[in-house]
Amino acid sequence: MNILKNCLTIFTALLLTPQEPLYAGEALAPKPNILFILADDLGWGDLHCYGNPAIDTPVIDSLAKEGVRLTAHYSPSPLCSPARAGYLTGRFNHRTGAVDVPSNRGLDRLDFSEKTFGDYFRHAGYATALIGKWHNGLYCRDYLPDRRGFDLFYGFANGGQDYWKWNLLRNDAAALHDGRYLTDALNDEAIRFIREQKSKPFAMFLAHHAPHSPLQAPEPLVRKYRARLGKDASEAVTVTYAMIETMDTGLGRVFQTLRDEGLWQSTVIVFTSDNGPFLQRYPRLGSQKRFNGAFAGEKGMMLEGGIRVPGIVAWPGHIPSGQTVETPVHGCDWLPTLYSLTAHGAPEGAKPFDGLNLMPLLMGKPTPALTERTMVFQRNRYAPVTHANAAIREGRWKLYWPGDEALLEKDSARDNPSFGRGIVQPHWEMPLDRQLDTPSKAPQPPPRLYDLNSDPSEQHDLAATHPEIVQSLAQKHDAWFNEVVADWQRSRAQIIAQDRVYWNDRTAPDPAALFKNYWQWKSAPTGTDPKTADPLKIFRGFWSNTPIDQ
Repeated sequence: MNILKNCLTIFTALLLTPQEPLYAGEALAPKPNILFILADDLGWGDLHCYGNPAIDTPVIDSLAKEGVRLTAHYSPSPLCSPARAGYLTGRFNHRTGAVDVPSNRGLDRLDFSEKTFGDYFRHAGYATALIGKWHNGLYCRDYLPDRRGFDLFYGFANGGQDYWKWNLLRNDAAALHDGRYLTDALNDEAIRFIREQKSKPFAMFLAHHAPHSPLQAPEPLVRKYRARLGKDASEAVTVTYAMIETMDTGLGRVFQTLRDEGLWQSTVIVFTSDNGPFLQRYPRLGSQKRFNGAFAGEKGMMLEGGIRVPGIVAWPGHIPSGQTVETPVHGCDWLPTLYSLTAHGAPEGAKPFDGLNLMPLLMGKPTPALTERTMVFQRNRYAPVTHANAAIREGRWKLYWPGDEALLEKDSARDNPSFGRGIVQPHWEMPLDRQLDTPSKAPQPPPRLYDLNSDPSEQHDLAATHPEIVQSLAQKHDAWFNEVVADWQRSRAQIIAQDRVYWNDRTAPDPAALFKNYWQWKSAPTGTDPKTADPLKIFRGFWSNTPIDQ
């Protein structure tokens, strides 16, 4: 811990406890409304204002002109659930319990001891809503947003949804598809929520699904991009750009509602993404490879392309407009920054933020502590493994451990049946597959050192020529990792204990019946006949092969 206190600015000069008001500016305006918009799998290069001439995003571009465009904005993690955990809590995702996406194992859950965006702003007297994708705890209603600080949850708890035949929840009630495109339905709900707030400010977490798969978009825009990109363009990219423009157009309606209601200058708007783009081949539609600035890597990876994402913030009349800021910013910074504007104490039991207050930076003031701080990242499948898909950035330097690729592989046959069912079926409850394999202790590939100032594409490994920097950064990373993994182990134990208690007097559904049409037989051993084989003997995990009391 001493290493952290001595070396990591994030744990010293600017470590802010949530019990303190975080922004002491000139006379604060009345509590501003908060609109936090999170896209899904939207990369650094998926907006026109970030240098992509092939896509039209005029609404988001205009937002950037009215406020600040951040060019070194980092997601808390390169994957959905852990990234969202960081945005929602202002804390490193490992601490919260959320380290991966398999909801059937509870690896996306936020431990009950964590306070969320909703908890904070409800405590400060706001009307709170989470609209869109949750993916931070499902299969138990106690983990859904309306039990985690949000007055309204209109969206889906699963990791994915069909854009036309969606199955959403309005708090505890199922809301089935009605012919609208999913992105439009979410924006419509955001507009309704804004119009209903008359007596107090609102704080909305608008978590769009676009442009995450399945790749589906309104046909007129698909035709537009098909014509624009030409016959050599992948259909996957064509549809992706159509999905992004549809979201942009819908946000225009949301922003116009703020203007119509007289709320435009009293609302802080943040737009960002959970992680970088997915660039692999999409079934039938081809490669999703597309412009992503100068950066290497993609979703899931700790290279810049996986964690550096768009970051735009505007507060018309308050934050100076037209700024482009190169100072590195972390996704955990947003909750402490936005909550500071309430000048309100924290909810009882709140834990210290890991993120920092960005308001001085956004106001154009010198922020040397932000410029000089260290930012640390780590993510692999299942239980965290040190030096596996990890990175630490300090100033111009970034130390990156690629990790064994096997540690990034998902056991899809075990984890995807519940995900696939959730795309087409309303939310249900079931116990967790509580077993995790022992984390690998195998030696990992050596780290690589990059100078991001001269090599943002991370093409030139300088580890051999700067061993002292490698050693310094590695020590800081390891101290951080040891601390947050100890927190994860405690959170994980509490999540499993809660699940055991929850299902102590309930009858668990039969997995053979529940997932009857969702087993991934293509992953079964050669010669397996799906008509006669027992899936609970073919596939690892689930509740027959893993005793429920583990």
